[in-house]
Amino acid sequence: MDLKKTTFMGYRRENNRVGVRNHVIILPLDDLSNAAAEAVANNIKGCIAIRHPYGRLQFGADLELHFRTLIGAGCNPNVSGVVVIGIEPQWTGRVVEGIAKTGKPAEGFWIEGNGDLATIHNASKAAYKLVKRASGQRRVEAALSELWVSTKCGESDTTSGCGSNPSVGNAFDKLYEVGSTLVFGETTELTGGEHLVAERCRTPKIRDEFMAMFDRYQEVINRHKTSDLSDSQPTKGNIAGGLTTIEEKALGNIQKIGKKCMVDGVLDKAETPTGPGLWFMDSSSAAAEMVTLCAASGYVVHFFPTGQGNVIGNPILPVIKICANPRTVRLMSEHIDIDVSGLLRREENLDQAGDKLIDSMLRTANGQVTAAELLGHNEFVMTRLYESA
Repeated sequence: MDLKKTTFMGYRRENNRVGVRNHVIILPLDDLSNAAAEAVANNIKGCIAIRHPYGRLQFGADLELHFRTLIGAGCNPNVSGVVVIGIEPQWTGRVVEGIAKTGKPAEGFWIEGNGDLATIHNASKAAYKLVKRASGQRRVEAALSELWVSTKCGESDTTSGCGSNPSVGNAFDKLYEVGSTLVFGETTELTGGEHLVAERCRTPKIRDEFMAMFDRYQEVINRHKTSDLSDSQPTKGNIAGGLTTIEEKALGNIQKIGKKCMVDGVLDKAETPTGPGLWFMDSSSAAAEMVTLCAASGYVVHFFPTGQGNVIGNPILPVIKICANPRTVRLMSEHIDIDVSGLLRREENLDQAGDKLIDSMLRTANGQVTAAELLGHNEFVMTRLYESA
């Protein structure tokens, strides 16, 4: 497969980024605006309401992350246009302004002083226009280097580190060589293997930035006087799948960054990379949280290797499910996009498995829906740093 000449058909946005979906989203700023957002999506077919439970009495770094996540979600190249609904005008306007900087249409409405009915009416009219506009947009040819690809694994077991995760690593190595923009994260699940990631950092500065992110997480563990992660890392599902320590889990997790990739930069949660290459993003290992952060960072396709089976999807970012566990493939076949269990039966090699991932990624980029999309998995879970005021 000559990836240097490979192209895909995507939607070129006003800021020259290329998306693989053409969503119009109704974005509630806060939990109290969810009902109005869902009413608009019910009125106007072809748009998606992105429900979430936060946005009231947040402050400091937690509030900044809230804005960064919402603005990033609206800026994602998979989104054609956005209707923002909030309680009051100031915070609503901030999100609209942040999204509008990309050049894409974004309109904001607020409930205070207007009420639900008037807000829903006006927002529905705006959504109507945006969906009409999106329906007229057409895919154009784009180089593979313009495709931003993220990864995160979930419900890992022994087949993850031996099969599905290395398959992602093989695909990442190939995408890295053609200049794609890639990201991995899951800070907690690097514990015990963080030195291996540090060794892959391109410069001492990037290594220091990575270790600062990892040490920040360790400080949280120490502050809460948690001497071990036995209640959450590995998870009960991981243990049932044969992973007995967080170090085993970390070594399997790190397989996703391949053998050739270098870590070219470090991102805080929901930050956008500034150039091609492999980036590390500080993130939780909770599936829906990290996939949401990847969407907010601007990634347009996601590789999700799983062992025991995970049903995660996202309303903005198509999630491609990869599995090397034949039992999971058999029992949860409707959730699996790519079966690489042949690796463990020695029926295919790693290079062939990586090519299968890239082929599925290209088909997804060109419009084929993923299993999670077919089944309606639209999990959008925002990361919180601390409790509200």
